[in-house]
Amino acid sequence: MASSGTEKALCMLRRLPRVCLNNLQPNPGAKKQYSLLHWQKTRGRGIYGGKTHGCGQKGSGQRQNFMRLGYETGNNPFYLRFPYQNYYKGHHLRLSYEPLCMGKLQLLVDTCRIRTDVPVDVTRLAGTGLFAIKPLEKEGGFMLEDDGMDHFCTPLNLEVQWASEASIAAVERHGGVITTAYYDPFALMAAIDPILHFKKGQPIPRRMLPPQHLIEYYSDPKNRGYLADPQEVAKERFKLAQKYGYELPDLSQLPENDIRRERKDPRQIFYGLEPGWVVNLQEKIILKPTDPELKEYYAA
Repeated sequence: MASSGTEKALCMLRRLPRVCLNNLQPNPGAKKQYSLLHWQKTRGRGIYGGKTHGCGQKGSGQRQNFMRLGYETGNNPFYLRFPYQNYYKGHHLRLSYEPLCMGKLQLLVDTCRIRTDVPVDVTRLAGTGLFAIKPLEKEGGFMLEDDGMDHFCTPLNLEVQWASEASIAAVERHGGVITTAYYDPFALMAAIDPILHFKKGQPIPRRMLPPQHLIEYYSDPKNRGYLADPQEVAKERFKLAQKYGYELPDLSQLPENDIRRERKDPRQIFYGLEPGWVVNLQEKIILKPTDPELKEYYAA
């Protein structure tokens, strides 16, 4: 039979809360409390280890005199240990392009993601929602690749930013027209998301000319550049048809309202909209500049 002291202890334990981590405390006096003044009077010793064992640094380590990037403390730096390669000349100026193979372009036509009765440019391709172009990360638009060109069979008025010779031949073989055009970053941002640009209430910017290292590409009729002479482009179309062995359709016999005859001005971003116009989506109106200086600026 339990004693009265044991019964009292058991009764007290029944009324007390259960022991857990949030109600555990050390015994009084078991943990010494250090005051802030105590820590200020003591100094850390080197026995605790660390980078400098409590001794600090000397010289430039005591100041924010950091070494420049690429400096290897007197050794021959990395960028001088290897010979110069001409391949990387101007590499910081090169643009990357979103690949668009011809098989995927035909699939977009078959699934009705892009229309064939209107010209297809960067705005139409970005509007499908299948591509992500980042102009601020040195992306210049779309690059047409020749993968799947045997399955391509749709006449289009296509505008891309880069194209190979085989892909140009595949488009023109079936009666289409292709143009390579340059978009500067600000014009490309407006072209890939026109709704966002119109909501800002800003005028449509004019497209800038290509930089110096791209002038030659977009002025070459072999690349179907938008700055090339149209007569020279017609000659190169005929030469390419003879090279690949197909009959070239005569574009001069097309009606005036045919989409393959539509062209953009080198300063123009959107079809049917001129630089300097302001599109009001809420009231569904277009505001055009009336100041002669603004007209001259956007028409230049």
